[in-house]
Amino acid sequence: MRALAVSSLPLLLAACASAPTQSGFLSGYDGMAEREDTVRAAVNERRDAQGLSKVGRVFIAPTRIEADAPWLNEVERTLLLREIDAQLCFELSERFEIAQEADEAAARVRAAVTGVEPTGRAASAASAAASFFIPGPLGLRAPGALGALSAEAEMLAPGGSDQIAAISWTRTATAVGTDDPSLSRVGDALQFAEPFADVAAAVMTPDTPTKRKIEAGADPCARFGARFRPEGWAAKFATGLYVPQMSGAKAEAEK
Repeated sequence: MRALAVSSLPLLLAACASAPTQSGFLSGYDGMAEREDTVRAAVNERRDAQGLSKVGRVFIAPTRIEADAPWLNEVERTLLLREIDAQLCFELSERFEIAQEADEAAARVRAAVTGVEPTGRAASAASAAASFFIPGPLGLRAPGALGALSAEAEMLAPGGSDQIAAISWTRTATAVGTDDPSLSRVGDALQFAEPFADVAAAVMTPDTPTKRKIEAGADPCARFGARFRPEGWAAKFATGLYVPQMSGAKAEAEK
């Protein structure tokens, strides 16, 4: 059964990469084109290479929720928004100086959750149990356990409102793959925060980027906690599940 599932993996991945939608959050959608080299996510993007070449400092506005998701409670909303903020900060700080407050000299990055589907708790528990008894490099997810995240982000030029980069991104967990089941209803969405931020930051990167070294004790993203989170791997190994609290996702700032 596992061999059959693995052989069907490309079809399953393609089926889960539904096209991004236009939520109306971005300041504009003109010129956005579908990215062809993605498998698990669907991406539309645009970038102004000349405008990006002039950016050295960015301010990251707090992520917003623009999705119709009444099932989210306050803790889940905060966890998800904070994790996207964290991942955007981690990725962009490797490319730009991070402004802690908005200023005229900094480009402005704004992002929003435009769609989110819950991870099924009961089905996730069953998936974790199945993976324990049928180990392998790829996990199997039971029907009803597959969550999703859609998000949009843009960079606005310093001192103005001109859009110089934009992305619309969506991803649904796969029945066969490396998306870990979770007892958290936002488990899949939290796991997808990092790949969304990675692609968003890449779209916003100049053609000749400056690789910034994050000095110990001077991390501009320190309020989000550690960049490297080995506890998450330990939790996955022990339980077969993605555990937000053990994987670095936090609803409160580091003290």
